[in-house]
Amino acid sequence: MAQPGQQTINIGDLDIAQLGDVKKQLEEELSHLTNSFAQLKQAQNKFKQCIENVKELGQKENKDKALLVPLTNSLYLPGKLVNPEHVIIDVGTGYYVKKSQAQAVKYYSQKATYIQSNLEKLEETISRKRENVSVVVQILQQKVSSQINAGGPVPGAGPARPGQPKVKG
Repeated sequence: MAQPGQQTINIGDLDIAQLGDVKKQLEEELSHLTNSFAQLKQAQNKFKQCIENVKELGQKENKDKALLVPLTNSLYLPGKLVNPEHVIIDVGTGYYVKKSQAQAVKYYSQKATYIQSNLEKLEETISRKRENVSVVVQILQQKVSSQINAGGPVPGAGPARPGQPKVKG
């Protein structure tokens, strides 16, 4: 369905070159969406790993346990877990919040659930794009085939070279 401000064009009315352009654009969009899906899946897995880490840290036997505290991506300092019931979590853009173990698990679970809903929507969009690419490829193949059968030149195929036999359908 066309959105307001957009016009609908029957792709069967497009010529071979235009169909090739539409196919290229759809494939680029599909590639971008697929990359976005992979990045979202990675983020979701990180949140799930955070849930496991918080649960593991929250165990009573971890009190006074020695550990390494990350200050940057490459700098860690030795530390000791004094209060396993509370953790400091990164809520983004350099802000950290102290939360109980249960609150931290809930926070990361909500993030993972939110990403899951976006993944499902994105998966539907990717499926529709794949169907669109398939339809365009089908129509493109039909048009190229009919062009060859009619004996006409196929745009994008280039001119016939001297001495090269001409193929007729």
